[in-house]
Amino acid sequence: MIHQAHPPKFVKSSHLAVFAAKVSCGAPRDGAQGGPDAVISSGIFHEMQSKSKLTMTFDVHNDENEGYPESDFHGMKRPRAVSNATQHISDLVYDQAREGNFVLTLRGDHSIGIGTVSGVAKAIRERHLGREIGVLWIDAHADINTPETSLSRRIHGMPVAFVSGLVKVRLQGVFDWLEESYLINLQKLVYIGLRDVDDAERDIIAQHNVKAFYIDDVKRDGIQHIMDTALDHLGSETPLHVSYDINSLDPNWAPSTVFPVEPGLTREEGVYVAKRLAGTGQLVAMDLVEINPQIGPSKLGVTVESGCSVIKSALGF
Repeated sequence: MIHQAHPPKFVKSSHLAVFAAKVSCGAPRDGAQGGPDAVISSGIFHEMQSKSKLTMTFDVHNDENEGYPESDFHGMKRPRAVSNATQHISDLVYDQAREGNFVLTLRGDHSIGIGTVSGVAKAIRERHLGREIGVLWIDAHADINTPETSLSRRIHGMPVAFVSGLVKVRLQGVFDWLEESYLINLQKLVYIGLRDVDDAERDIIAQHNVKAFYIDDVKRDGIQHIMDTALDHLGSETPLHVSYDINSLDPNWAPSTVFPVEPGLTREEGVYVAKRLAGTGQLVAMDLVEINPQIGPSKLGVTVESGCSVIKSALGF
């Protein structure tokens, strides 16, 4: 973006494409689809435009599958609804990223990461001669369960497994669109802020030697050291996509979310992560997910303020 400390390496313009993906079909509880509106109504985008020459476009995706009955497949809950929603988002994100625009997606539950990350991965491969993206997954949860390991069978706990190719199951209309060109390399994935991770997920992380920083690592070593190590691991010539779950922050800073877990990142630590990414000149896309206005509505303002602080920092404001 135009406010990055270094000239952007992988985006060509000062245009911000904003997608409001009002989707929560991958999660067990309703309400997260209202998160994008809560962020937009805060005035953040008007504020950024008033301070820059940034141009913006907005595209809203409503969950047309919400409430539609369907049978499970391979144990997964609502697989067709999630597949349809994520494919649509992937197409939208791909179109903008392929043009060289920075893509910001505000969304409900984290299952939609299947769409955003895959769309960016495909676009960057085509735009930059096969180059792979690096993904920073900032979250209390690893979201790398497979249908075989998941206890809940909800796809919001599986997006990393899908976009990395760990999930092999396909059926017509159920993620059959997710081809090789959409997938990421687990060696270019970094987790920050983990603390509520299933045993099976820990095994997957260890088996694939994924770079993972738990909240204990952050508190012991400091967020500056964590980011130094993370960015060194990803390299200075890697386009970066950050997928930011608001529950990565401590519940004091993000109470309006479905799965808060103590202790988490402070708002200062969360903002520092975003600022470091902005400073690389490598950031090409960002997601902010899991703000749920139905949870702790009296504290929604604190949660939205935290989310807006992270967005503005990632964009260099």
